[in-house]
Amino acid sequence: MTVLDYIEKLPDERKEAFNRLRETILKHLPTGFEECISYGMIGYVVPHSLYPKGYHCDPKLPLPMINLANQKNFIALYHMGVYANPDLLNWFVDEFPKHSKSKLDIGKSCIRFKKMNDIPYDLIAELIAKVSVEKWIESYESAFKK
Repeated sequence: MTVLDYIEKLPDERKEAFNRLRETILKHLPTGFEECISYGMIGYVVPHSLYPKGYHCDPKLPLPMINLANQKNFIALYHMGVYANPDLLNWFVDEFPKHSKSKLDIGKSCIRFKKMNDIPYDLIAELIAKVSVEKWIESYESAFKK
């Protein structure tokens, strides 16, 4: 499956919001991350060319950072930076109400968007731009690597 295959299979009522989220990510994604299919979703990863060790759970896979997925009842943005970095999480939680009328629906790394017309694209752009490949590798190694 390719990224375009994934997008093609989206329900019509979500395509516009999903594509706008993807475009926001691509426009603000720091240099070095690559878009691919990762875990059955669209992923933004640190390729083996930049981080040969790969992901500790499966070193054959590149180091994941962000995933974008269509779920049954929402669009999900998985951002490992908010999971690994409490300061980034706190910033995002504090900023969210300034950008969206919806209540923040967030898990460990999963930000869920149920209302397509209330996605805070500007805030997502800021979030995406905040973590460089180098900073992500540093955070990942200090938070997740044993």
